[in-house]
Amino acid sequence: MKRLLAIVTMLMMSATIFAQGPKVLVVTAHPDDETGFSVTMFKITKELKGTVDMAVMTDGGGGFADSQLGAIYFGLNLTDSVVARTHLPMIRKQEILNAGRIMGVRNIYFMEQPDDWYTLDINPYISGKNWNIPYVESRMDRLLAERGYDFVITMLPHPGQHGHHKTSVLMALRAVQRFKGPNKPIIIAGSPMREGMKPTEFSMLEGYPETRIKADAPKFTLNRAYRFAENDKLSYKIVADWVIAEYKSQGAIQENGIHRTDMEIYHYYDMNDASGIAKVQKLFDDLAKSGFQPVAKK
Repeated sequence: MKRLLAIVTMLMMSATIFAQGPKVLVVTAHPDDETGFSVTMFKITKELKGTVDMAVMTDGGGGFADSQLGAIYFGLNLTDSVVARTHLPMIRKQEILNAGRIMGVRNIYFMEQPDDWYTLDINPYISGKNWNIPYVESRMDRLLAERGYDFVITMLPHPGQHGHHKTSVLMALRAVQRFKGPNKPIIIAGSPMREGMKPTEFSMLEGYPETRIKADAPKFTLNRAYRFAENDKLSYKIVADWVIAEYKSQGAIQENGIHRTDMEIYHYYDMNDASGIAKVQKLFDDLAKSGFQPVAKK
């Protein structure tokens, strides 16, 4: 009898240890775009024991505008477009693989579309002129069909975003729209924010109704900046800095708003069924309760 109880106890403990957390696909345009979601990704994999995969649209070859220090680090003139387009795709793949290990990412799916130049114009990409849209659609459809994601996370496609960012969002939204399975993933949009700033006001990218945010849905927040441990010396911003530090070829993210991000704010797309709001709320409630908590003041 004691042996049987021991076996049952072990099985129950194993079931708890290996209980499946949320399964999430993060869709971005370039290696390093995920830094805006890095703490959410880390907490899902490390604390909720969930699964996070990434789909990255471009080869990253165009990211040479802020590579002056990266040029010294790698010993390559990465500010020269020809040199950069030759070497940056492999450098940035390795950087995102390194960052992914920190966040606990399971798989990164590279769509290998050209990272040609900076523009706000979405048309050359979504039209298929500069990107192979049928190829991306086919791979996205297969991922959603085979991987059984609960959630898909995109960037917030506001008008000031890079054309690559906005196209990547559309690729994710349209893949979810096409999904015919019984358990359609819930798709949400994230954006970083500093404490004291107002969240980005966004309702829809003009001309693309699939980007509409559900007007009566709440915004979901993850606080990177709350302090814990003795004398409040730690915060989850440390995790974000670990991730940012992997991108030696990119200079701006170490200095700009991503480094100073205090909050990750998530928006609920209108294409989702309203019943999914409770599921997203539970995810963020679970994230808020997981891991380290602020030390209670005496």
